[in-house]
Amino acid sequence: MKIETLAIHAANHTDEASKAVIQPLVLSTTFERDADGGYSKSYIYSRSDNPNRHMLERVLAVLEGGADAAAFSSGNAAGMSVFQSLEPGTHIIAPDDMYHGLRNQLKTLFKGILKFDFIDINDEQVLRDHIKPSTGLIWVETPSNPLLKLTDIKKVVGVAQQHKIKVVCDNTFASPIGQQPISLGADIVMHSTTKYLGGHSDLTGGALITAAKNEWWEKIRQVQQMGGAIPSPTDCYWLVRSIKTLPYRIRGHVQNAMQLAEFLEQQPQVERVLYPGLLSHPQHQLAKEQMLNFGGMLSFVVKGDKETAMQIASRTQLFTHATSLGGVESLIEHRASNEGPDTKTPQNLLRVSVGLEHIDDLIADISQAINMI
Repeated sequence: MKIETLAIHAANHTDEASKAVIQPLVLSTTFERDADGGYSKSYIYSRSDNPNRHMLERVLAVLEGGADAAAFSSGNAAGMSVFQSLEPGTHIIAPDDMYHGLRNQLKTLFKGILKFDFIDINDEQVLRDHIKPSTGLIWVETPSNPLLKLTDIKKVVGVAQQHKIKVVCDNTFASPIGQQPISLGADIVMHSTTKYLGGHSDLTGGALITAAKNEWWEKIRQVQQMGGAIPSPTDCYWLVRSIKTLPYRIRGHVQNAMQLAEFLEQQPQVERVLYPGLLSHPQHQLAKEQMLNFGGMLSFVVKGDKETAMQIASRTQLFTHATSLGGVESLIEHRASNEGPDTKTPQNLLRVSVGLEHIDDLIADISQAINMI
């Protein structure tokens, strides 16, 4: 089946009791045992599993082409579960522009427990030079947040496999509709389901999808179930609902992002636009080869300083100056001020999550904001 069909039907389960076409929301925290004390329905306690979470994990695995999926209460919880599954002393290689939330998590919560280097993963020689006997994981984020840098997943996987190192890919910016890291060799894919999968800025969640049910995956499952950083049944229900429209929403995001990027690239107030779909993007060819579409995220660098960028963000009327991404509404953010003192993001950069409003209205709003400089 095509991905539009899978998004609708992979998590659809007709309720046997009521014959409801859409699976009911199951809020019960506990489930009745059989006469012999067993659990023939496979559900014991909602921290371990729940019908709504089960269906969510099923559709996530199908969309990413994985063997299994695990849902979490946030993207950071999903990433943390990967780190918690590693043996103390394990060395991690991560990108130098890794999402600041997970970067800070490693530097703060796992300091002294895990070892890590933040490097330019795209430089194959630099990557090889940083591999140690204790290296157990290479973390990939592509496109990156907020610089929209791409990582050649196949190339990184090729290096990793030579040293029997696992590869995890943060696929949040691309979504399963825009990129399939497992098909490119990644062992596990991560998502902040808060973003495009949720798509309406009204729930928080995360997910991991594995290429294989192996010993490592069982450790991650153990962290999920024993640690308990799980989404509520309600959040799972709404995520499944949102995923049904994901392929069509992504088409709109991509179409609008491309047109907005092309407009911004022609504006004299803009220094450069960072969007993989533009011919000017240094990795445009890789984007064409690796991605199924160019995504709905872009960043642009204005001619000026932090104050100039802040003024533009505050003058927009349709674009809300707020963090996060992937919702139907357009957001604009001065990213560096949200990332802390060690940010690599230019102070005159604005990150844009392009929504599903009419493109003419979005262009008019950005135009009036930058023309007031």
